[in-house]
Amino acid sequence: MRRSICYCEPNIASAGEINTWKFIYTPSIDLPKGTRLKFDLMSKGRDIDWEVPSTNLKKAENVIFAQMDKGKIFQAKEVESPDSFTPMFEFVLPSVLEAGNNLTIIVGAPTDPRRNGTKAQTNAQRRRSFHLYVDTSGKGHFDDPEVFNLDVRGNVLSSIRVLAPSFVARNKRFDVIVRFEDEHGNLTSQAPDSTLVELSHEHLRENLTWKLFVPETGFIALPNLYFNDPGIYTIRLLNTQNNKVFCSAPIMCFSENARHLFWGQLHGESERIDSTENIESCLRHFRDDRAANFYGISPFESQEETSNEMWKLITQNVGEFDEADRFTTFLGTQWMGEPKEEGARHFLFTKENKQILRKKDPKYTSLSKIYKCFTPKEMISIPTFTMGKGFEYDFKDFNPEFERVVEIYNAWGSSECTKKEGNPRSIGSTGKNGVQEAPEGSIQKALNQNCRFGFVAGGLDDRGIYSDFFDSDQIQYSPGLTAIIATEHSRSALSEALHNRSCYATTGERIILGLSLAGMPMGTEANTGTKPGLRVNRHLSGYAAGTTKIKTLEIIRNGKVIKTFESDNYWLEFTFDDMTPIEKSAIDAKDKKPPFVYYYLRFTQDDGHMAWSSPIWIDIVPALPSARPAAKRPAAKPVKAPISLDDLNDDEDDFDEEIEDDLEE
Repeated sequence: MRRSICYCEPNIASAGEINTWKFIYTPSIDLPKGTRLKFDLMSKGRDIDWEVPSTNLKKAENVIFAQMDKGKIFQAKEVESPDSFTPMFEFVLPSVLEAGNNLTIIVGAPTDPRRNGTKAQTNAQRRRSFHLYVDTSGKGHFDDPEVFNLDVRGNVLSSIRVLAPSFVARNKRFDVIVRFEDEHGNLTSQAPDSTLVELSHEHLRENLTWKLFVPETGFIALPNLYFNDPGIYTIRLLNTQNNKVFCSAPIMCFSENARHLFWGQLHGESERIDSTENIESCLRHFRDDRAANFYGISPFESQEETSNEMWKLITQNVGEFDEADRFTTFLGTQWMGEPKEEGARHFLFTKENKQILRKKDPKYTSLSKIYKCFTPKEMISIPTFTMGKGFEYDFKDFNPEFERVVEIYNAWGSSECTKKEGNPRSIGSTGKNGVQEAPEGSIQKALNQNCRFGFVAGGLDDRGIYSDFFDSDQIQYSPGLTAIIATEHSRSALSEALHNRSCYATTGERIILGLSLAGMPMGTEANTGTKPGLRVNRHLSGYAAGTTKIKTLEIIRNGKVIKTFESDNYWLEFTFDDMTPIEKSAIDAKDKKPPFVYYYLRFTQDDGHMAWSSPIWIDIVPALPSARPAAKRPAAKPVKAPISLDDLNDDEDDFDEEIEDDLEE
């Protein structure tokens, strides 16, 4: 049976290219006069999508119209679709279109097509489809669509990105990936043939040079790199064609290293790909294009947002994409409880094949019921957007077993503190519409109430409670990233690290941040009973390395900045001794718990990107009794003869040795 023919001219587009695009349709049967044809660009109307044209033929640019062989141009009519944010375009045949003849739908401009045409989408996509629906009856009975396919490839080379591990060990080999990208972040090979890239890094010997060409694939793997000395490194790439320099995110090299730093998102989705409807493409995007080490699925629980069939598909893909030492996936769902008492939160499952927690289900109508259905090893409950007015969480019913981490930041703002308290990325709106900040949900306020949690960051979200933000004056920031420090790259190890609060948050850049107190890492709880020296001195040390010059690194104690470091470099190491008597700086806890002190780091670099380390806590408790009784001075011996000076010295020496033994113990 003869089939209709659909093809495009040109059949290849560069991302973001402006041109006139022709969609040529050759039917296999005669189409009578009055046949209705609906053309769907499959665009969502975003800036990154295919530009939506106008039907006004008087315009000289970005217009859609149709033409039959040697026929006149005829106009399109916009038709709204309930399932789309953008209209379809309907044409009515002015005369019979015989089988084998062509109908050409033109999107762009009839003259000067590369200047006044229509802009292609900005993300590369193989076999990008456009649909044409045909109704020969003219009464609105459209059959399955005819499909046009067009490849969208990367545009001209604009930047070079280096993907390397953040933690490495001295003289231990590691691999890096070099991505050649256009201005939109797509892989590309469109570069002059003479393009040569030189690789270097700190302490690279002059007699060792690396020179790279731009491959057809748009990326190249460089195996077996290593550093000879501990320290902070960046891999630098020089494009000798235009002398532009591109640097990797900082790399921390340790003398010995048993832990690794992994990057990803637990909550959020891509600007390019919907994470619910296109779950497979979304996971590939975060794994391959964004080079994430882990990704958490976070659809809202409502049936309208996530159907049972969609949840089944999500669960299946989460299991298939999880791969040790390459890419870790987490199953999760978002749930909105009562404002203040429960707030918005993301339930992150540590196991596969969990059912979605529908709020309409009697078992999941409240947080207390949900917590009874799970153990802390099965699920982590992450409060999100805690300072969003109407969605806030006041932490009065904080559950330390399930709520091990809190989202301090996502693309809609930071919940660290209020704008008046110095929050540079506060939640807010520039107009009357939108969500403002709610001080009750302040994370610093919760920490001062002795709530103990680590920090994670969320990305961009336009679903559920965030769905109206794009149509309002809500202030939008960069999507955040979560850093997890774990012993290995697996779901169990990352889950354990989150439970131990061995994590921190950034506003999107791969900033390295480390904090320890008397040798204890971030997320730790200690007390003066086992470490009595903490009463006198809290020795803080750590490091920070940004993707550009450092502006400030602040040590925060009990919500107040006690020390600020500045640097003209992109990295620094620090030590600080807090000699303030601990009783003077401690916060009185409630519920008969001991007074406590907490510390965390807040990092800011010159371009405004930030990072927050998880806190460290110290409880003030009485010192534990010594396992050995205190030394006593020997009883005086009966004086039977004059005591010599040598005898006195011997007794004093014995006493001093016992005192020294006790002190050492």
